[in-house]
Amino acid sequence: MVKFILGRKGAGKTKWLIDNANKDMKEGNGNIAFVDVDDDHIFSLNYNVRLINAMEFNILNVESFYGFLCGLLSMDYDLEKIYVDSIYKVINLDLEELMYLSDTLEKICKKYNVEFYINVDYTMDKIPESLREYCFEIEAAEAI
Repeated sequence: MVKFILGRKGAGKTKWLIDNANKDMKEGNGNIAFVDVDDDHIFSLNYNVRLINAMEFNILNVESFYGFLCGLLSMDYDLEKIYVDSIYKVINLDLEELMYLSDTLEKICKKYNVEFYINVDYTMDKIPESLREYCFEIEAAEAI
């Protein structure tokens, strides 16, 4: 399953990702990875959640981001969920790239039984109908 986490700036997308990664680590059987653009959340995440700083891996575009995610899966067959925060600060993720990611990652999800939760800088009103099944919007009230 691929889910793009949407919401306005300050709505609580990062908090939602951290809270869910921590909850899944406690309740799940597999490993959890949290990809971010810095190490700021190292103390917010359960120590068993693998924090990966994407800035250290020269991610240049959506294709290299896809390859990076596949590399994570190839290293750990017990990887159950991958949470990605703020990757839009590193690469351009326009709607075409989101379509590409949803299509390519959905194939990987089915083959390797993994889930992706990716924070993107959009709100539901900007998302085309064809992508909405892959989206979950955080409202500011949910973050409080």
